[in-house]
Amino acid sequence: MSRIGKQEIQIPKGVEVTKSGNVLSVKGPKGTLSKIFRDDIKININANLVTLNAERNDKFSKSLWGTYASHIKNMIEGVETPYQKKLILEGVGFKSEVKGKEFVFALGFSHPVVVKIPEGITATAEKNNITISGIDKELVGSFTAGLRALKKPEPYKGKGMRYEGEIIRRKQGKKTV
Repeated sequence: MSRIGKQEIQIPKGVEVTKSGNVLSVKGPKGTLSKIFRDDIKININANLVTLNAERNDKFSKSLWGTYASHIKNMIEGVETPYQKKLILEGVGFKSEVKGKEFVFALGFSHPVVVKIPEGITATAEKNNITISGIDKELVGSFTAGLRALKKPEPYKGKGMRYEGEIIRRKQGKKTV
């Protein structure tokens, strides 16, 4: 039994949840999200509640039960208030700026690194603070992780791109005798 899947999901005012076939759509003040769900889990939409039930009693259906509940909760939260992630770029000569729908980074390479910003995401770069926000939690998280992977923080001086609030474990450098 899924603890998360058994819980009823409240639909706040101003948010509309509809299901047609295997596609669940959530419409709110910040935008619309839709996702395809398998029919292993039955999704019931009442006036202001969403409930989920497993159709079969096998391991695969049980594993989808809580996952689908979390996806629906994230969709409802996202159309109400957008998700936001922040990155901090540390290092001498490291720069970031937004030009149109692209990020342009100077990360110590011989060339600038250009990354296209996907549709549905708004991004800002002020000095070395990068803010990424959007209504789709999965898209915001994967795009932010992709940016961080361009220049991961190194353990000796802490240079690189890290999440806000992330703690980098520092290593001791060479010892002089």
